[in-house]
Amino acid sequence: MVTLDDTVLTEAGLPASHQGRILLIACGALAHEVLALKRLNGWDHLDLQCLPAKLHLYPDRITEEVTKSVAVHQSTYSAIFILYADCGTGGLLFEKCKELGVQMLAGPHCYSFFEGNDIFLARSETEFTAFYLTDFLVRQFDAFVWRPMGLDRHPELRDMYFGNYTKLVYQAQTDNPELDVKAQDCARRLGLAYERRFTGYGDLAVEMARVAEG
Repeated sequence: MVTLDDTVLTEAGLPASHQGRILLIACGALAHEVLALKRLNGWDHLDLQCLPAKLHLYPDRITEEVTKSVAVHQSTYSAIFILYADCGTGGLLFEKCKELGVQMLAGPHCYSFFEGNDIFLARSETEFTAFYLTDFLVRQFDAFVWRPMGLDRHPELRDMYFGNYTKLVYQAQTDNPELDVKAQDCARRLGLAYERRFTGYGDLAVEMARVAEG
């Protein structure tokens, strides 16, 4: 059974042997997108385990948690793919994945691979004052942005944190009018101009297809 909490996500009903199957170890913030791509493409041979999405608040812990998960599952799967980009680990996750013999997503973070790493890089010269949200972060704005930054208790900190930003870019993975409205409200609360940019699944879909088709 797949659950979207902050512990573990695994597919129900797997056979005792995982021979020929591929395990995706993913950030919990990608759970909806990964499951949607699995369903859309019929990638039933891909199994999913998600680490807590809140690790994004503590990027120094990501490499250790990925390492533990690989150690648990490496002997029972034909291959493991890490659905994290660098995500603030300063290259440590990349080096650890090389050491463990597993592959991972390319790019600095999810804002880049959702947009497409090449496109994001090309825009980075002119978008250094943009603050990005994905579908997940729009849904979880209070839990992952507003409260951790203390803005619920000290709204005066907003200009200190966001004074150098000019706009909020909502990178939409899906066409969801409710999320669009919520993203606009996030921009208003941060005092930023609003831009919605439909990215779809970007390089996440490309990389999952490469792994699935092996």
